[in-house]
Amino acid sequence: MHSTDSQSPSVSSRRHGAITVITLSRPDVRNAVDADTARALYAAFIAFEEDADAKVAVFHGAHGHFCAGWDLKAGARMARDEGGPGVLTNLDFEPLSGVQLESAPTSAPLGPMGPSRLLLSKPVIAAVSGAAVAGGMELALWCDMRVMEQDAYFGVFCRRFGVPLIDGGTVRLPRLIGMGHAMDLILTGRKVEAPEALAMGLANRVVPTGGALDAALALAEQLAGFPQATMNADRMSAYQQWDLPLHHALHQEWLRGKACIGEGLQGAGRFADGQGRHGSFGG
Repeated sequence: MHSTDSQSPSVSSRRHGAITVITLSRPDVRNAVDADTARALYAAFIAFEEDADAKVAVFHGAHGHFCAGWDLKAGARMARDEGGPGVLTNLDFEPLSGVQLESAPTSAPLGPMGPSRLLLSKPVIAAVSGAAVAGGMELALWCDMRVMEQDAYFGVFCRRFGVPLIDGGTVRLPRLIGMGHAMDLILTGRKVEAPEALAMGLANRVVPTGGALDAALALAEQLAGFPQATMNADRMSAYQQWDLPLHHALHQEWLRGKACIGEGLQGAGRFADGQGRHGSFGG
């Protein structure tokens, strides 16, 4: 691995070939995010987006936890020192503008937890260990896939303290696991361990304790090895179809796919030469 320019006391970014590994490290608070850390995470993912040689990002937390959400102690200090609870609604985060990162990266909005309002053009895989709760769960939901250790857990733990989900939890959770499961998690705030998370589609893979980062890196290498234009066009079509009528969504899919026909024809040539027969993903 080698370092990139995206470094802060709590967030580091390193390249491993075509993979960018972004690490959250605030061990004293189980990687809870304060305002400075949110901005550092945002900057790290913007740097990944703008790095033409980086194909996939892996996002993980150091010291045994993914992220325990927003740093409530830091929030309490902020409210006490800067004018009461109203200050938490007046942080200088950019307002939602409807601008998508794909067309205007520098105009992409900053979320309270950092990157949660970005729509990147490349995949991000979460390597989840320990706690991924409250805003930390929202960060994991923001990622395209989640590789979860067998003793890790999710949960809307902020339900206990009246802290709302404002980093996509009420939007992404129903879309990912369905309204019934989402309402259970959102309303009760209960702990969801790895087997249940896998069964409901909240986790994509469950691996032994300590193995999430390596498994996520292996998955990222697999994605980085595919023809990128087509994979990313399909990915973006899946994200952008939600609010479109069926006809428009199908037309958008066609327009994105049409731009990748050349890549597909090259792949057809490799198949004709003997690659990928009988469903093989090897060379």
